[in-house]
Amino acid sequence: MTATLEPTPAAAPMAAARPARTAPAPTPFRRVLHVELRKMFDTRSGFWLMASIVIASVVATTLTVLLGDRDSLTFESFASAVGSPMSVVLPMIGVLAVTSEWSQRTALTTFTLVPSRPRVLAAKLLDVLAVGAVAMLVALGVGALGNIVASAITGNDALWDIAASTFAQIVLANELGMLVGVVLGLLFRNSPAAIVGYFVFALVLPGLSSALAVAQDWWADNGGWFDLNQTRFLLFDSTLTGEEWAQLGVASLAWVVLPMLLGLRLVLRSEVK
Repeated sequence: MTATLEPTPAAAPMAAARPARTAPAPTPFRRVLHVELRKMFDTRSGFWLMASIVIASVVATTLTVLLGDRDSLTFESFASAVGSPMSVVLPMIGVLAVTSEWSQRTALTTFTLVPSRPRVLAAKLLDVLAVGAVAMLVALGVGALGNIVASAITGNDALWDIAASTFAQIVLANELGMLVGVVLGLLFRNSPAAIVGYFVFALVLPGLSSALAVAQDWWADNGGWFDLNQTRFLLFDSTLTGEEWAQLGVASLAWVVLPMLLGLRLVLRSEVK
């Protein structure tokens, strides 16, 4: 004879009283910002890339003091010397901020802990822009120190001939370069390919544009609407006219905004392995 076990009357109320499992709260965006910023420094390549900002600024300033015409050195001389290596180093930070997730195979962990990919990418973008602004302030401080040292060596008065608006234009030019690096990182998601792509953009395309301007009068007159480098380089050493600002906006739309939207779509729809 088989005995059948009946549930006790108290079991049903206990099961009914068990609370439903709630979904965990999303990670605060401030924490995502902090983690993504720390990831930019944690790796050996990231650390030395950040350190190269200070190293390049010091080397450029020292060479300007030693090799420049000391009677004509001004703050602009040091800013121009420091700005050249910054225009190369800063876009690499934008590239690696994105591609490191795939080259170091951390994308799966990142997007598992923070499933919302737009929040992660937004944090990366804000961190890149913040690092670019701080890096330019550091470079400005090193250049100012070099100007003071040169003034003490030569006995001449230190000339501070860079206005705040001029410095803001230089920061904007470098930030646009970093955004191009971010765009290439989103499109390629591979560090070597994105870095090569940036050097093609920054070194090869300007030469092609100049050659086309010599051969075609139409391009010479209207190339600024399509060549981002042509109008971006004006930010370093001149005051832009209204038409040149419009050209910068149109070229930025074509080279930064639209490719970034395409890159974001690719990242959001791609399978992370």
